This record gives sequence, C-alpha cells and structure tokens, in this order.
Amino acid sequence: MAKPCGVRLSGEARKQVDVFRQNLFQEAEEFLHTFLPQKIIHLNQLLQEDSLNVADLTSLRASLDIPIPDPPPKDDEVIAWIQHLIPKIEDGNDFGVAIQEKVLERMNAVKTKVEAFQTTISKYFSERGDAVAKASKETHVMDYRALVHERDEAAYRELRAMVLDLRAFYAELYHIISSNLEKIVNPKGEEKPSMY
Repeated sequence: MAKPCGVRLSGEARKQVDVFRQNLFQEAEEFLHTFLPQKIIHLNQLLQEDSLNVADLTSLRASLDIPIPDPPPKDDEVIAWIQHLIPKIEDGNDFGVAIQEKVLERMNAVKTKVEAFQTTISKYFSERGDAVAKASKETHVMDYRALVHERDEAAYRELRAMVLDLRAFYAELYHIISSNLEKIVNPKGEEKPSMY
C-alpha cells in the first residue's frame, strides 16, 4: 500500500505562503473590482468617440489621387484607324506606308508600356499588402513599418515617372501623327491618271 504523500512546511514558511496568498487575493480583487470596470468604462467612452463611429467606411481610405493611364482600347482605335488607311501593297511609292507602319510601331510600344504600368500598380498594392501584414504581425519590428513607408515613397516616384513617360509618349505620337498626317491618310500620294 502506498503511503500518503504530504509536504511539511515550517511555521515560518507557512506564514510567508499565507501572506503571499492574501496579497494575491487582494491584487485579484482590486483587478476585478477596480481595474476591469475602469477599463470597460474607458473603452466604452472610446467607442462613443466619432473616430470609432464612422458610418461611411470609404471615408477612412487614404486619398489615392493616382492617374490611371488611358485604357488600351483608346490606343486600339487609333491603331485600327491607321491600319484601315494602309493601301494594298503595289510597286511604286510606299514611303507613306512606311510612315504608317512606324506610327503603328510606336502605338504598339505605347500600348505595351501602358499595360506594364497597370501591372506595376497591381504589383505595388500586392507588395504593400504583404508589407502591412508583416508590420501588423511583428508590431515590435520597426523595419516592417519603415518598409511600408518606403514602398509608398517608391511607388509615388514610380507613378510620377510613369506619368512623365506617358506624357512623353503621347507628345511623341502627337508629333509623329500631326507631322505626317498627309502621308498617313493618303500614303500613296494623289492618284494620277495613267498617261495612256
């Protein structure tokens, strides 16, 4: 048969344990009766403030005044217009056709660049979301917070560069089309009657 196991405490140790228990009970009682009600009242007051009672959640979004490039269909209209103006290939003066093809080439370059810009914007939001998630998980690591701000600043600079590039592309296209409009619209020149 097993003997009952017991711990024997000296009188002094027992007094210390009893004092510890009384202090612990007092702290728990203070926590329960004083601290928790105060916290509940404070949080309730905080919940009553306007900053936490926003009905229209869209007002919480930061203003993103990001210019979105013209969608490719706008470019497609100009490309289709020029392609319909290209005459059938014949012997003779094809200089105007070469100009049309050069303009089409630049239009396609602009279209490709705009599509790349749109991909870049999506990539930025994805990377920013990852950085914000890391910052929220590891709140004590300030580098993650700095990473979010760094991404925002880099995206701003990149968007500014995109807009500058788009402006340059559109200025170039305007110049090419307006300077060569006659050759684009009538690439073969005036139709001359045959001599015979």
